[in-house]
Amino acid sequence: MAGETPIDQTGTLQFRTDPGAGRSKWIAGLLALVLVGWMGSGYILPASGQAGEEDQPAPRVTSVAVMESVARDVPLVLTAEGQSIPDRATTIRAKADGQIATTALSRGDLVEAGQEIAQIDPAIPQSQLVQAQTQLEQARRDFENALALQGRGIATEDRVSQARAAQAAAEAAVTSAEDRVRNTVITAPFAGRLNDLTVNVGEYVDAGDVVAEVLDNDPLTVVVQVPQQALSRLQTGQTADVSFITGETKPGTVTFIGANADQQTRTFRVEIAVDNPDSVMPAGLSARVSLPTGQARGHFISPAILSLDTSGQLGVKTVDSDNRVVFDKVDIVRAQTDGIWVSGLPDNARIITIGQGFVNAGDAVDPRPQTNDLTALAQP
Repeated sequence: MAGETPIDQTGTLQFRTDPGAGRSKWIAGLLALVLVGWMGSGYILPASGQAGEEDQPAPRVTSVAVMESVARDVPLVLTAEGQSIPDRATTIRAKADGQIATTALSRGDLVEAGQEIAQIDPAIPQSQLVQAQTQLEQARRDFENALALQGRGIATEDRVSQARAAQAAAEAAVTSAEDRVRNTVITAPFAGRLNDLTVNVGEYVDAGDVVAEVLDNDPLTVVVQVPQQALSRLQTGQTADVSFITGETKPGTVTFIGANADQQTRTFRVEIAVDNPDSVMPAGLSARVSLPTGQARGHFISPAILSLDTSGQLGVKTVDSDNRVVFDKVDIVRAQTDGIWVSGLPDNARIITIGQGFVNAGDAVDPRPQTNDLTALAQP
């Protein structure tokens, strides 16, 4: 109708006064209460799937095989490799010139001290000796005549002195000629074995030429090199066992300990004398020397049982009275073909023989006696 005012449909909605305007407040409040209740339910009502600490099952322990071991006294033995050398060895040289007239021995023969080996033709030295002896006789007569003439007042003191000097020179010539005759006989300087004879009958030699070699292999000397750490445990007169490469084993005695270390190896020379009657065993044989150096307290174990800790220390894992793993540092005091002796463990020890690689120091374990049936360790 004309003149009537139209209704305003663009006005602002009044939520507080409009019907249904407070419904959103109730919904928001309800959601907030539900959220707070859900977040607090973990403190008031624990989840049914969680259990208290007292209800948690005990952790499973590792089963290991252990060996009951009791420490024993074990002799300490220092072992060293070496070789045998002659007690004495020398080359013999000719002392005179000439042709070899005879040879009395052959290579390999046993000789006595002073025994003849060969002889140089003595013809020339003997003729020189005869000449010197004749000249000596003449010099003695001249000296006696000079003394007689001096007694009668005919000869002077100078003549007597000249005669005396001539006699002395003749005596020296005889002595020299006798030495040349003796030097034609080549002899052994000491008892031993004729290892080499380099001349034959008819061969000419000069003074100074090597004609033979003599070795004294009784006693036979075995030389080894000993590390400096073991030197204080050795002394002369100490007994030793010597095993030769030929399979023979003989007792020996330490006769020499070096006082100066080898500059390259820092080891000391030690000599062991071995009785060798008739020089049956030759020099140059390889030998192993075992020297007892005391005793220690130790356990006999397999090398496979050894372990290393985080710092690289060598040790053995044992089980204490609370069935926990203990790492004991050890030292190897003796090695054998079937095992080793170690020190550093208690006198009575439960040594882990199987499973030591799966446990660490402080771990709880289930120790079981060592058995050949490895399936027993797999049982829980």
